[in-house]
Amino acid sequence: MAGKRKKKIYLTENLKLLRKRKGRTQDDVAFELGIKRPTLSGYENGVAEPGLEMLMTFSRYYKMAADTLLKVDLTALSESQLIQLEMGADVYIRGSQLRVLATTVSERNEENIELVPEKAKAGYKNGFADPEFIGELPVFQLPFLSKDRKYRTFQLNGDSMLPIPDGSWVTGEFVQDWNNLVNGFAYIIFTLDDGIVFKIVENHIKEKGSLMLYSLNPVYEPYAVDVAEIKEIWRFVNYISAEIPEPALPEDQLISMVSRLRRDVDQLNSRMKS
Repeated sequence: MAGKRKKKIYLTENLKLLRKRKGRTQDDVAFELGIKRPTLSGYENGVAEPGLEMLMTFSRYYKMAADTLLKVDLTALSESQLIQLEMGADVYIRGSQLRVLATTVSERNEENIELVPEKAKAGYKNGFADPEFIGELPVFQLPFLSKDRKYRTFQLNGDSMLPIPDGSWVTGEFVQDWNNLVNGFAYIIFTLDDGIVFKIVENHIKEKGSLMLYSLNPVYEPYAVDVAEIKEIWRFVNYISAEIPEPALPEDQLISMVSRLRRDVDQLNSRMKS
């Protein structure tokens, strides 16, 4: 009877990668950890295996769970995924489900901006975490956006966010920590029930475990959504549209326009009476 296949341990590759990402030499790290450089070199090259105490020392130094150091191939992650981990979004440390995106990169190993057109929104509900589905989406680059952050573009449907026109392409930056959502800012919210919506957010996560979502178009009533239903949040960055939004008239112009309409109505009434 064949034995179970042994799971690969990624510790050596991960230690080397994390050290280089911190811009440290082996001498630097060995000094900071209180060990000899040849000892650290042995760990990074797989010649020696650290004991439990040393493993926990690496975990504290790199602010990453021991399980992550052992079980996750960090070299296979994209830049944005690595940044998320380094910012503390570690599934083993946080004890919650890590929000690591399925992403695509360019030939230069730079993060693409995937486009989710209206016709792909239904598939996005099932494929948002599927690298194969995300890999089939059209991609592009915006040179004025940061290369160290993750962006995705979604096509709007409807008039709830007027004056941003229906059919516009709205780009958002992936939000890892939802507690930092800013009241009054616009976000792209993705849930399995409502799909992709673009709204102004009021953050009630700490008090109620929910977000209140508002439309720019006052015809639409605000509503609450429980964070347990949310799968992704993207902070609004910009939008692209072939249409020019209707201008917002200053208050004095609106008052003048209403006055003219009233005069026209009065004149019409006078003519009808005569």
